[in-house]
Amino acid sequence: MITRFAPSPTGLLHLGHAYAAWIAWEAARREGGTFLLRWEDIDQTRCRQEFETATLADLDWLGLHHAGPPIMRQSERFPIYRAALDSLRSRDLLYPCFCTRREIQREIANADAAPHGPDGPLYPGTCRQLSAEEAGDRIAEGQPHAWRLRMDAACQIAGSLQWRDLEHGAQTAQPELFGDVVLARKDTPTSYHLAVTIDDADQGIALVTRGVDLLPATHIHRLLQALLDLPVPRWHHHRLICNAKGVRLAKRDAAMTLRTLRENGTTVEEIRARLALPKN
Repeated sequence: MITRFAPSPTGLLHLGHAYAAWIAWEAARREGGTFLLRWEDIDQTRCRQEFETATLADLDWLGLHHAGPPIMRQSERFPIYRAALDSLRSRDLLYPCFCTRREIQREIANADAAPHGPDGPLYPGTCRQLSAEEAGDRIAEGQPHAWRLRMDAACQIAGSLQWRDLEHGAQTAQPELFGDVVLARKDTPTSYHLAVTIDDADQGIALVTRGVDLLPATHIHRLLQALLDLPVPRWHHHRLICNAKGVRLAKRDAAMTLRTLRENGTTVEEIRARLALPKN
């Protein structure tokens, strides 16, 4: 049993992060397994060393100690993500997208009935129609572009896919609901979907634990596992921790950061009770 906690070092940890880390740590502890840490730091403009240091201090205070090899860092794995993209591209499962956000929004607004998915309006497929010659010329000219998955073709290759969630039971993947998702952004040779799927496989994660807000994303991740011939873990999409108004905690909720709570004298036992976690 190998689990992981994979924060983005873009701010201080809050109670929601503590809950997510405990879920992963205790799942490994129950089966005598390993709890790993990973830095999801592909957003180099917002990630900072000071937040990594603060995260390690918070986890040590909670008693959740990283075990095993050095901490995996996504920003050091771009060549691995590029290789996966090359594999998909060689099967004509990707196409370059030169659209800006404004152009996409304008195209959607002009459509009579833009289809919607779990994340909102779907990409209208503007660049899907470009010929290989035109797309190649625009790339050669240095035009910024993302890489999108040809969802219809990908789903046809993968066929019917399932996975099991400890909280929500057996699931059937429906990645087509998301349309042609971005797998590499214009400024980064990967996306959350691609990086997290490959990283979990490379770390040997047997149980992926994360908030229920990411349950829809698993439809895409299950498809990528099939396309890239990666192992299929189990998942546990757990509840979210909310503030007094019922809003999910975010890093801007300074009053709820673990550092603030610790400095104000809150004990680890009090935090566990607040999160309704069982006693050690």
